[in-house]
Amino acid sequence: MWEEKDNKLTRTFEFKDFVEAWGFMCKAAIIAEKMDHHPNWSNVYNRVNIELTTHDAGNTITEKDRKLAAAIDQLL
Repeated sequence: MWEEKDNKLTRTFEFKDFVEAWGFMCKAAIIAEKMDHHPNWSNVYNRVNIELTTHDAGNTITEKDRKLAAAIDQLL
């Protein structure tokens, strides 16, 4: 579930292993590129941490962030 914290939408995803986590990130990257909205994220083994915020809107959560979060959720 996405959480609103410090003007960011955040979520941690956990997968079976590194390969599954990396595959998820590759798919999410394609979606983000098509939407021209790129997440701050990190990966350690089977965990992917994502933060979404709109820099052009003063680093706040906008509809752009919510749409990307929903699109990422569809990958699960």
